[in-house]
Amino acid sequence: MESTATTDALLIRCKSCGAMNRVPLERIRQGLEPVCGRCKRPLPVHEPFVVTDATFAAEVQQSPVPVLVDMWAEWCGPCRMIAPVLDQLASEFAGRLRIAKLNIDENPATADRFQVRSIPLLVIFKDGREVDRIVGAVPKSEILRHLRASFGFQN
Repeated sequence: MESTATTDALLIRCKSCGAMNRVPLERIRQGLEPVCGRCKRPLPVHEPFVVTDATFAAEVQQSPVPVLVDMWAEWCGPCRMIAPVLDQLASEFAGRLRIAKLNIDENPATADRFQVRSIPLLVIFKDGREVDRIVGAVPKSEILRHLRASFGFQN
C-alpha cells in the first residue's frame, strides 16, 4: 500500500487502478472498509504497507498515527516467520497504528540511518521519532507488550 498521511486522514493509492484516495482516520477506527473512489475496490488499510528510502519521511515520520516499521530482508527466515503476526496487528490496530515494511537490501540508506545490524528489527515511531525497537522474531505477546508500554494500547 502506498500512502501519505495528513493530520486527520491517510492518502492511500488503490492497488487496482492507482488512484489516490483520502481516507479519514476516524472512519478506519470505526471499522469501516474504505473503497476506491474511482474503481470501487477495497483499499488496503488493514494490512502492512511498503516504505522505501524515498518515502520513509512522508510515510513514517509525518504519519498522524504511530508506525511500527518492520526492517526485513527476503533471505531472512525469521523475518518471514514474523510477517503473519504483523499482518494480524495491522488489522487489529487499523486507524491507531500503521505497520510499514522496509526491505533493508533495497533501501540501504534508511537501514544505515537507523543502524540496522540484526533483522528482523521492529522500530516503533510516534510523532516522527523512534520510541522503541524490538530485535528478533519475538512472539505477538512481546510486540503487544512494547505497544502497551509505548502507547497504552489494548487490543
